[in-house]
Amino acid sequence: MKSVLKLEELLQFALGIYLFSTLSYTWWWFLVLILLPDIGMLGYLINTKTGALTYNVFHHKGLAILIFLVGIYFEIEVVQLTGIILFSHASLDRIFGYGLKYADHFKNTHLGHL
Repeated sequence: MKSVLKLEELLQFALGIYLFSTLSYTWWWFLVLILLPDIGMLGYLINTKTGALTYNVFHHKGLAILIFLVGIYFEIEVVQLTGIILFSHASLDRIFGYGLKYADHFKNTHLGHL
């Protein structure tokens, strides 16, 4: 089952790359921005509860899709880019087993213990 989930995430990451290709940004922007959502880990400097909250906000695919759709609706390309980067990053993380965090410990995720 893990292989199927990783394949699903890989295909979602490929979707993110495709959606990025529809924007007017050059490819180096994707490479520069793809790790930016990990800024959500800074919440762990406060405590695990805050860290889990901030991490999950930056890694929630539903929120990423909502941001992307808002960008489409208002025709704001940078908002579309933000949604694509958040979505793609979350997919990439999940390929490697990093899921949404529980408040008790960084390594306790919705995909299991790291």
